[in-house]
Amino acid sequence: MPRLFTALEIPPAVRDALAALRGGLPGARWVEPESYHVTLRFLGDIDDAMARDVAAELDGIDRPAFDLALDGLDAFGGRKPRAVFAAVAPNPALVELHAEHERLMRRIGLPAESRKFSPHVTLARLRDATSRQVADYLALRGGFRAGPFRVERFVLMSSRASVGGGPYVVEADYPLASPATAGAED
Repeated sequence: MPRLFTALEIPPAVRDALAALRGGLPGARWVEPESYHVTLRFLGDIDDAMARDVAAELDGIDRPAFDLALDGLDAFGGRKPRAVFAAVAPNPALVELHAEHERLMRRIGLPAESRKFSPHVTLARLRDATSRQVADYLALRGGFRAGPFRVERFVLMSSRASVGGGPYVVEADYPLASPATAGAED
């Protein structure tokens, strides 16, 4: 059974800029550029019936497209760093889209997400990298910025069991409306 999550895709130009950051960090397992994404809501391993319910709920989302930017690099894990990521610049439209995903998934019976929403693009998963090595890497590349880029859809993705996540497959896509048509009656 695949693991499902909702996400925003990263456009090719931004993906290329992120890929240029690869290397220079011992113990890093770099995420493949085609796997870069911003997770909106992790759903986990769910059965086919729940997956159909998820798809139906997501299909009802009617939100406008918006612009998104990446603003700096950071690491998760503190003294035992476990991942390096590109942070997403604060964005109310993104927070609202995430909150709607959370509400809808709880309505159909999925448990609440246990982690605070911290939008980011994972660049590398770390194994045996010291906090000093990560700090040095971030000192050289931490000022990274990209975007803004237009977010015109979100996707339902699956991942197969593997080391470090991926490969990811888009199972369904859900367009966001142009600002003039968002919320308009059919």
